[in-house]
Amino acid sequence: MAAKIKKGDKVVVLAGRDKGKNGEVLQVLPKDARAVVRGVNLVKKHTKATAQSEGGIISKEATIDLSNLAVADPKDGKPTRVGFKVLDDGRKVRFAKRSGDLIDG
Repeated sequence: MAAKIKKGDKVVVLAGRDKGKNGEVLQVLPKDARAVVRGVNLVKKHTKATAQSEGGIISKEATIDLSNLAVADPKDGKPTRVGFKVLDDGRKVRFAKRSGDLIDG
């Protein structure tokens, strides 16, 4: 199955404690059906000091399930479903079902 959400996409969180937040996909883990999104699902990690880094509490993004994400429509930024179509030049592209705009250039 072709990936509906890819690295670099702007997405909207549909469920969970970050519901309604927007962010950019930093990494997709297709085998686990999860993704890392900038500024979403932040967790605090307590680290011990080492020779390279100082100790303390750092905040980082944890993975979020793909079912809780929707691609943001390029036109208005609202969540949209994704469809696929083949252009005249033979390229297969993703498009937003809400507005019909292409997601991939």
